[in-house]
Amino acid sequence: MSRPLYRGVSGIRIPESSYDYTLDSDSQYKDKTDKEDFDRRGSSNHNSPLLKPLRLLFSPSSNSKYGITENAFSSDPFLVGTPRNRHQLVLFFLKFSLVFIIILALAGSFWWTISISTSSRGHIYHGYRRLQAKLMSDLLDIGEISYAPSRMKVLDFCSQEFENYVPCFNVSDRLALGYSDGNEFDRQCGHEPRQDCLVLSPMNYKIPLRWPTGKDVIWIANVKISAQEVLSSGSLTKRMMMLDEEQISFRSASLMFDGVEDYSHQIAEMIGLRNESNFIQAGVRTILDIGCGYGSVGAHLFNSQLLTMCIANYEPSGSQVQLTLERGLPAMIASFSSKQLPFPSLSFDMLHCAWCGIDWDQKDGLLLLEADRLLKPGGYFVWTSPLTNARNKDIQKRWKFVHEYTENLCWQMLSQQDETVVWKKTSKKNCYSKRKTASPPPLCGGGYDVESPYYRELQSCIGGTHSSRWISIEERATWPSRDILKKDELAIYGLQSDEFAEDFESWRTAVRNYWSLLSPLIFSDHPKRPGDEDPQPPYNMLRNVLDMNAHLGNFNSALLQAGKSVWVMNVVPTSGPNYLPLIQDRGYVGILHDWCEAFPTYPRTYDLVHAAGLLSLETSQQHRCTVLDLFIEIDRLLRPEGWIIFHDTVPLVESARAQTTRMNWDARVIEIESDSDKRLLICQKPFFKKQAK
Repeated sequence: MSRPLYRGVSGIRIPESSYDYTLDSDSQYKDKTDKEDFDRRGSSNHNSPLLKPLRLLFSPSSNSKYGITENAFSSDPFLVGTPRNRHQLVLFFLKFSLVFIIILALAGSFWWTISISTSSRGHIYHGYRRLQAKLMSDLLDIGEISYAPSRMKVLDFCSQEFENYVPCFNVSDRLALGYSDGNEFDRQCGHEPRQDCLVLSPMNYKIPLRWPTGKDVIWIANVKISAQEVLSSGSLTKRMMMLDEEQISFRSASLMFDGVEDYSHQIAEMIGLRNESNFIQAGVRTILDIGCGYGSVGAHLFNSQLLTMCIANYEPSGSQVQLTLERGLPAMIASFSSKQLPFPSLSFDMLHCAWCGIDWDQKDGLLLLEADRLLKPGGYFVWTSPLTNARNKDIQKRWKFVHEYTENLCWQMLSQQDETVVWKKTSKKNCYSKRKTASPPPLCGGGYDVESPYYRELQSCIGGTHSSRWISIEERATWPSRDILKKDELAIYGLQSDEFAEDFESWRTAVRNYWSLLSPLIFSDHPKRPGDEDPQPPYNMLRNVLDMNAHLGNFNSALLQAGKSVWVMNVVPTSGPNYLPLIQDRGYVGILHDWCEAFPTYPRTYDLVHAAGLLSLETSQQHRCTVLDLFIEIDRLLRPEGWIIFHDTVPLVESARAQTTRMNWDARVIEIESDSDKRLLICQKPFFKKQAK
């Protein structure tokens, strides 16, 4: 370690003659060495150009020049004539320089702050919010690690008897209460205790094949049906199935499949079209298939860009709806019995009923009134039944009632071939005033709510005639132009064109973001399953999508415009604004639903559940259910290895993330949006192969 340059310096100089003691030789030698070392350093630095100013400042001079008095005290506090004073002066200049640099930095920072643009300030703000949200996430992670074992108990699995459990549809209980005549199939919610457990997959459940292969081949272990039920069925579509040990095949290679193609061709000709591919040109896009068998008609018409929604009664086994959904086709449990279906009036372009098991002549025509309510002006009603071509007098009497009643509904019978009859609903309202005096049924009043029929009792009047949506299917744009509504059409729903366009653009961006996050995860986990064919472009990883808060339906539209071969069940919560009529008019399918009740479908229905803004909507309402109830229902609807997307405010998504530990969901992606206070959470439901105890 080098010695200090100045050692033992004081502010007093004692004359040499005043020394009265003698220094020893060691001290003299040490002082001499230090002096020589100091002189040597000074001479070595004598020629340094950087030290010239310092030499001028600190060069030795006479004492009187710097104000040193005879008493050896300095009269200037900044005297530089001694080493200590020179050291203080250096410190003073260093401090002054530091203050000057700080002032310059602050001035530059202030100038930069007032010169940045608004967008730059926004990036800084959102960056701060992103860091803040990240901090919140980290704190919640710490909290979960600390308290999850005590607070977040993982839910147990339900017993194996619940593997096909559908709440609100308990036929045996309804029969025990004395219900019959079809009312035992009615949906009844709130009369049974909630099951706070997770529905387990069947013993030999297998992940469905990717679309479009999965449309024609399904695993028999995934549905509750036996070979005997398939082979003994009298339905045309059921007889078309081919059965082997593990799979049910609906492939077009079957000779029996030609029956569906011929049948569809027959209906088109009865309407006056060349074939079923011309349905779109005739204004037909959405079809309600009542008692659809196993969805074979809808599967065939899908190739002509027609969207067919299958509805059928709840069935404990051999379910038409369950098999249709397993094929990746739209379906839901619904019953034509005593309640209106949860669709707005004027929803579908065609209603189809082929051996559907509904007696349209019963209940004084109430069921036909419900069919008329659902049908758009100019739409078609197709009925195939032995009742239409019977020679028995009693059956002919029933057919006569249907024939006369449809005339009072202003339906025009276009054609009848064998057992199939096709009617066309009028598109002119003045038809009703031209009916015979007092001809039933009457028109509903202007205050009749036709847009939000959530399982109400059937009405004995003709609905929809006062609706501003009374537009003939021939006057509407054909698909896919129907998806983009014009300014005057949007005005019917109280929307502006720029508002609609902005919403669509935001969802188009969101879909790109979703797919960029989902694709690597899905293909890294399952690039190709044994026995699967290579996925064809656009690499359909998902087929069935449930949008739990559909709003304007632009998520559905953005998916199709991005080339995704999916169908979306657009759910409009009863607790929010009702845009379901707009969604139906755009050429999509959807349903009104109260998320405090069970959704009308079987377990393991959807590949993807999308919940954007749903948590904000539901938590703002005073409901009788909890977030846990909602999550249990989502788990029931989702297929093993299916995906859940939560898109909501940061606190609500973080709360949802904490609940995923109870559901055994794997939180795969957590992303904070840079331009808003929203957070995106993507979870995956695992595939549990173990069985319930």
